[in-house]
Amino acid sequence: MIHLISTEKDNLISAKISDKIQKSDVEKIHPLIHNIIEKGQKVDFYFEMEDFTGYTLKGFWEDIKVDSAHISDYGKMAFVGEKKWQEFAAKFTDFFTSSEVRYFDLKDKELARNWIIS
Repeated sequence: MIHLISTEKDNLISAKISDKIQKSDVEKIHPLIHNIIEKGQKVDFYFEMEDFTGYTLKGFWEDIKVDSAHISDYGKMAFVGEKKWQEFAAKFTDFFTSSEVRYFDLKDKELARNWIIS
């Protein structure tokens, strides 16, 4: 599940992620990406993952479609998590994008928030 967090930064999509990401969750984010792109900005992301267990199959497929369509539109990405596989996923994302991607432990979420808004 994705729960959006309001933010002051115009080009930042900020969310708390838990349980499994579903197709409807990705569909909720996609228009926000377009709104930022239409303003001529790169899209920054702050994802705080707590009790996050992954994706449903449809959610994973939808996320791949959105990311492949917009990967060059992404700016900074902060992944904040609590599990080793989440850190690995962030590093994997960094490998496939020119975005600046960083992983932070959940205890360092304030540091992550400061980094993503700077």
